[in-house]
Amino acid sequence: MGLEYIGLNSINGPLVVLDNVPRVSYEEMVTLMLADGTSRLGRVVQIDGERVVIQVFEGTSGLSLQNTRTKLMGRPMQIPLSYEILGRVFSGSGKPIDGLGEVYAERYADVNGSPINPVSRVYPRNYIKTGISSIDCLMTLIRGQKLPIFSGSGMQHNKLAVQIVKQAGLAGEGEGEQTKNFGIVFAAMGVKNDVADYFRRSFEQAGVMDRVVMFLNLSNDPIIERILTPKCALTAAEYLAFEHDMHILVVMTDITAYCEALREFSSSKGEIPGRKGYPGYLYSDLASLYERAGIIEGHSGSVTQIPILTMPNDDITHPVPDLTGYITEGQIVLDRNLDQTGIYPPVAVLPSLSRLMKDGIGEGYTRADHSDVANQLFASYASVQDARALASVIGEEELSEIDRKYLEYGRMFEKHFLNQGFDENRTIQQTLSLGWKLLSLLPKSALDRIDNKWIEQYYDEEGAKSLLETA
Repeated sequence: MGLEYIGLNSINGPLVVLDNVPRVSYEEMVTLMLADGTSRLGRVVQIDGERVVIQVFEGTSGLSLQNTRTKLMGRPMQIPLSYEILGRVFSGSGKPIDGLGEVYAERYADVNGSPINPVSRVYPRNYIKTGISSIDCLMTLIRGQKLPIFSGSGMQHNKLAVQIVKQAGLAGEGEGEQTKNFGIVFAAMGVKNDVADYFRRSFEQAGVMDRVVMFLNLSNDPIIERILTPKCALTAAEYLAFEHDMHILVVMTDITAYCEALREFSSSKGEIPGRKGYPGYLYSDLASLYERAGIIEGHSGSVTQIPILTMPNDDITHPVPDLTGYITEGQIVLDRNLDQTGIYPPVAVLPSLSRLMKDGIGEGYTRADHSDVANQLFASYASVQDARALASVIGEEELSEIDRKYLEYGRMFEKHFLNQGFDENRTIQQTLSLGWKLLSLLPKSALDRIDNKWIEQYYDEEGAKSLLETA
């Protein structure tokens, strides 16, 4: 039986301090029993000799310095896991909130996860289909990859997250097989009630809820729970991937809300702040989340991550997107100008990339011409920006013939390729065919990133004319 400590030395925000506590472990769970008989959970977040700082999940209001009884549980935080968590909705700390009762656990797992031996990591291959042309073709999501979405306040990243959850599936398999061994863990941090309801309602209406595990932390929930939410979500993902051999896609929104909770918590501990007030260990903290993606040798499952974060003031050099970019393998950047012109999803092509796509596309994965098409679409769109800059100076009428073709290509590219309906689910074949129609708006001599054999096979002047007719 564990020891109970009566009374607290001090209370500071969500933290309480106990003195003379020997043999305690960092991250150890604690139960605090109040004078009225209720109890609250906490965890050890700082140890200074025999002086212990405890983070209280439900907040410290109502705690008494004299009568609160504290019991150390001798273990880190754990959540119950079983295959039946698919289709369930949990709070940010892993408690069921869907009215379906407790989870009958096959086992309990530490939310901090187990470190993956780098030697046992398998290099990611093959891709996850999202049904969104700009992502599937130009910044392909590879199984086991971590590919964040950089958005801005008020943009349509929530809508894009829902579309990805609705349409995502394994590539190269029949329609029924795409979801057979595929699941999604969705974690929302610091969202308002109406946004949380939108996520739940959208997944239920789309009929995908049976393969989704949801973790919802609302904006009025304690910040401590917000810090736990991605850890609980990734623990559930690792369990399904490495014990049930599923391919799990983890969508986490909004990582900026998580980092702000971390900043508030760090401040309450009296730690020396780093850039913009964030703790100095923000990089390693984010890495402890992102590096839980991957494929492990001996297991056929995988964990793939799409963290979504909002850039304050659309500043990509802000600490959260900046550090995220260092850790992850690429990024998908959303553009406010495209968003304001009504293009959905408003993916900014030029600053977006997927560093792993070269090894997960092409013959045997998507189509042999995929890499060339993607490179040419990128290069041609870069030329569009140059032509637009020149036109703003000398006028469109003074442009050369090829520059005018680039402007036409740019308009058609944004209207037909980037712009896509919320319910439009394109196959990779449809996406590549659309890419060839767009490239066929340009003369063959301008296609300098594509092998001539693909130009002879796929160059589609009739398809280009049909695009122009719909303009």
